[in-house]
Amino acid sequence: MKGIERKGSFYISAVLYVMFNLRLGADGITTFTATIWQIVQTAPFVAGITYLIIALLQYMSGGEPVPWDRRLRLFFAIGILAGLFYGIYEYAGVTNGI
Repeated sequence: MKGIERKGSFYISAVLYVMFNLRLGADGITTFTATIWQIVQTAPFVAGITYLIIALLQYMSGGEPVPWDRRLRLFFAIGILAGLFYGIYEYAGVTNGI
């Protein structure tokens, strides 16, 4: 039962990552394009921060590697926060050249 809960929470975090990076457009193609562009813009920063956190965790645990599912969960968690903050920044009108 624990394995099902872990898989379920993993998939839920992946869906939340996409939802927090979702950018709505006039139609489906525009929404898809804007969402992919959002993920492409933020993924390198999220991956870098995740890499630093994983390196710190491995150093603190004496060099024991972090499992891949936990690495992806960290990536999704940091990506959710980045999507939230970037969405607030966009929708506040800061990027409109004001």
